[in-house]
Amino acid sequence: MTEQISVDDWSTDYEIFDPQYATDPVPIWKDLRDRCPIAHSDRHERSYLPTKYADVQAIAKMPEHFSSRDPLVVPLPEGVRNDKNFEKYGANAPPISSDGAEHAWTRRLLLPHFSPPAVEKHRAYTEDVCHRLIDGFIDSGHVDGATGYAQQIPPRIIAHLLGVDEDRVDDFTYWVRAVLELGLQEPALRVKYRDVIRNFFRETVADRRANPGGDDIISALLTATDPDGNPVDPEIVVGMANLQLLAGIDTTWSSIGSALFHLGTNPQDLERLRAEPELWPGAIEEFLRFYSPVTMARVVDSPVTYGGIDFVPGDKVLMNFPGANHDPDVFEDPDTFIIDRAENRHVAFGAGIHRCAGSNLARLEMDVALRTFADRIGDFSVQTPSEVSWASGHVRGPRILPITF
Repeated sequence: MTEQISVDDWSTDYEIFDPQYATDPVPIWKDLRDRCPIAHSDRHERSYLPTKYADVQAIAKMPEHFSSRDPLVVPLPEGVRNDKNFEKYGANAPPISSDGAEHAWTRRLLLPHFSPPAVEKHRAYTEDVCHRLIDGFIDSGHVDGATGYAQQIPPRIIAHLLGVDEDRVDDFTYWVRAVLELGLQEPALRVKYRDVIRNFFRETVADRRANPGGDDIISALLTATDPDGNPVDPEIVVGMANLQLLAGIDTTWSSIGSALFHLGTNPQDLERLRAEPELWPGAIEEFLRFYSPVTMARVVDSPVTYGGIDFVPGDKVLMNFPGANHDPDVFEDPDTFIIDRAENRHVAFGAGIHRCAGSNLARLEMDVALRTFADRIGDFSVQTPSEVSWASGHVRGPRILPITF
């Protein structure tokens, strides 16, 4: 839990790690949208926070000015940024941390593994994971919906896809939190586990190269070629595996946890889903819109003026997809959860060329996790919403979620 941070004016001094922002950012976005649609702050070097859908979309479609090479707002320590590997590979989580040609070909290598037919093959495994988890707590009448359920599912699915040991789920979960959440305010922790993850995948990649033929994403990437017809650089494969762990775990467990929070505090929506199961696909889209978990950063690479702001190289822009999804210019009654919302052009998975390649997998995990929980648990509630703890920073979602049933 972060300490309370004093923010006098969110338009000129915003702080995404403030507990107020983590618990309920919607009023902050509404205020900014009305008086300063693109806020700025000097807290973590200079950065900007757009709150309108049109602005987020426009910036996402200008990759020539706004680079993805360093997608977190808090810069890495100087020693890491000056390291020769960082100079060569950057954040090394392609394609999300790549621009131009490298982004195009690395994304092209991943997409077949995350097409609707490809992810559907993992439905039965995902169902098995969810049932095994529920078997462990169903007789107790209570569970921490975050740590005991939502947080347990994506690490196992990603481990399954990458062909690594799912029994290390607690390691994977902590590693991800250390890099994307806890470590953003503890630089030494972030650097340590950044290296832990990369070294784990370096060892895994070395093993797959020595023992080819596996039926997993890492093995497939090692048989692929780059645009010059050469085998993909093993360090690039390490980076792509790193991306699966970082982007495929925290984001999805936060979405599952947020949806459980909603259903546990809005019994009328849970009752409707039971009575009208055909509403599930649209409800999942509304969970994604209303509780969008992810805010990524872009680095200004070349001078550009947009929205009356002169952006200069080195500035960062936080791609505020959650705020954009509450813009009244695009969504009717945006701050109300509407389970059967008819039009829902949300950007929870991003916009532009860097839109999330794993969106089909995330939707499948949410669909299976939420339906299975609702079917087997029956009525459930979050009896004390004030006890729910929300993560702050780049990925927002419940970290403590006491559920009774």
